Amino acid sequence: MCYRKYSDFLREKFGEKVYKLPIKLNLTCPNRDGTCGFGGCIFCGEEGGSFENIDGDIKSQLIKNKEHIRKRYKANKYISYFQNFTNTYMPIDDFKKSIRESLIDDVVGVSISTRPDCLGEEYLDFLEEINRDYFVTVELGLQTSNYHSLKKLNRGHTLAEFIDACIKLKKKNINICAHVIIGLPWDIDLDVIETAKILNVLKVDEVKIHALYIMDGTVLADMYKRGEIETISLEDYKRKVILFLRHLNNDIIIERIIGRAPSENSLFCNWDTSWWKIRDDIVEIMQQNNYCQGDLAKGE
Repeated sequence: MCYRKYSDFLREKFGEKVYKLPIKLNLTCPNRDGTCGFGGCIFCGEEGGSFENIDGDIKSQLIKNKEHIRKRYKANKYISYFQNFTNTYMPIDDFKKSIRESLIDDVVGVSISTRPDCLGEEYLDFLEEINRDYFVTVELGLQTSNYHSLKKLNRGHTLAEFIDACIKLKKKNINICAHVIIGLPWDIDLDVIETAKILNVLKVDEVKIHALYIMDGTVLADMYKRGEIETISLEDYKRKVILFLRHLNNDIIIERIIGRAPSENSLFCNWDTSWWKIRDDIVEIMQQNNYCQGDLAKGE
């Protein structure tokens, strides 16, 4: 394989297939409620990144998802995935309770999506404790190293907060997964390369790559309708992903190279092409040209 796949890493670590079980909680973000801003990220819809989730309490969500995954993929080990919005923004006692409730039978790890500016010491200490018995990953939304683009996205934080979060998590020996959007209207190739290089320097463990999708009802959708932004072509997306991968150290795990969005609420999503077709095309191009992850990295 021309890049280090997440599924292969999990199989190596646990000796068998491991699947994530998404959990949706009633949460918000500090750049929605006025703590650091209003309105949220301009690309974020009302679901907060959890459109595929089901309703119910934590245990019932996990059990339903586990039954579905077990039947479909014959998996026996799972990671509880706190997916939507900012999961370390709830009160610390609620956070601890939620994490502990997710540690049901057959769960071997916990993955927590959050913002780089929402990692208080109490939360880090608790995750360090859980990490002794479970595989803990904190997923941080970076999106881009371009601070001008971060401001346009209304992220409410800069690159500095992401760097600070990674340093804190590394001190606790907690696995880090960075989220990156390839194809932002304001980013050029140099931004793609610089993002990879920064992740190398910070020794991030995993990366999730997303294309830019446009959900109806968002600020980004309004900009798109007014003609203020343009999306890149599918061919350019493939090229930029390959550029990113080639500059990314080959020991960093790639959780995905393109994401998914609910097509029924999207103004633009993956060029109306299936995510697996785009993934397979990227792999084919890399193989045909003898490209591989990290072949342009310089040991950052």
